Amino acid sequence: MADNSSPPAADFLDQSEIDKLLSQAVETAAPKQQLLRADGARHGAELKVESYDFRNPAFLAEAELRRLRVLHEDFIRYLSARLSLYMRMEFGLKMAKLTTLTYAKFTESLPNPTHLSLFKIEPLVGIGVLDVNPRLALTIADRLLGGRGHSVKAERYLTEIEVALIEDIILIILEEWGAQWKLEQELHPLILGHENNGRFLQTSPKDAIVLALTLEANFGDCSEQIQIGVPYYMIEPVVKKMQVRRQKDAAVLPTEKRAEWQPAFDRITVPVRAEWAALELTVRELASLRVGDVIELPAALCNETRLLLNGTAKFVGTVGHDADRVAVQLTRKLPPEELTHVKSDGRKYP
Repeated sequence: MADNSSPPAADFLDQSEIDKLLSQAVETAAPKQQLLRADGARHGAELKVESYDFRNPAFLAEAELRRLRVLHEDFIRYLSARLSLYMRMEFGLKMAKLTTLTYAKFTESLPNPTHLSLFKIEPLVGIGVLDVNPRLALTIADRLLGGRGHSVKAERYLTEIEVALIEDIILIILEEWGAQWKLEQELHPLILGHENNGRFLQTSPKDAIVLALTLEANFGDCSEQIQIGVPYYMIEPVVKKMQVRRQKDAAVLPTEKRAEWQPAFDRITVPVRAEWAALELTVRELASLRVGDVIELPAALCNETRLLLNGTAKFVGTVGHDADRVAVQLTRKLPPEELTHVKSDGRKYP
């Protein structure tokens, strides 16, 4: 008779056991990464490998870029309010991007056709580039001529008259951009000229680091971009001044608030008591005391008189006579570790 019974379950491995064996084999086969120092010693810490894009390197530390982002957010808010007042129409601005890249990459990213304004910020060294989309520039020019600010659909270069019209707007943008550094240095913008193609610009070396700010502008039914690109060596002096000022502000220790006398304190009464830590007696000795008995005390005890304010020992002084009164002359203040409190039953507790 044939045996149709199944083999015992111990002869088979389930999927979890197979995965465990495979992971152990991979860990055994994979060599551990080792780091050697310059002196040949091995580094015991685990290595953390991070990817780095050499085609788009980060020229500024994340903390520095964060500070610049906060600074430019204030600039955008003030600029939006000023342009809205000047144009008598809502001019919305929002930061789209703030990054660093090479000058060659920046000029390649400029659209064509476009309107470029070359500017200088006195007394800083270097030339910046302000890029305004032609559709936005034409819409602004139409508004300045009395139009309703409807978006112009034409994709063309600006005429000399249109360039002259929007120069006031460009100057406002540059003035507000320079005003964000007013705590470090007084800056004055100056427009050097205009271009309509970024491919032939040579205002900075190709490998120079450029801080590029991209704004999304909403003016009427026109929604386009404005770009501001400045070489980092141009703003580096004011950035360093800003860092020094922040370090000084962080280094200033908070001044301790001194207690001031308030008129309301005049009517507050505080119980004052002077005492000595004279000696200790047993209960039997204490019970045997009678009227007329004399208890001897050391003479130096008078110089160790403790003064209690509301049950708390605060000062040490010397006891003596002042006319017909007993007085205590304060000699020192008790440190916090020696302060003691007295309960209503006379017992002391820290």
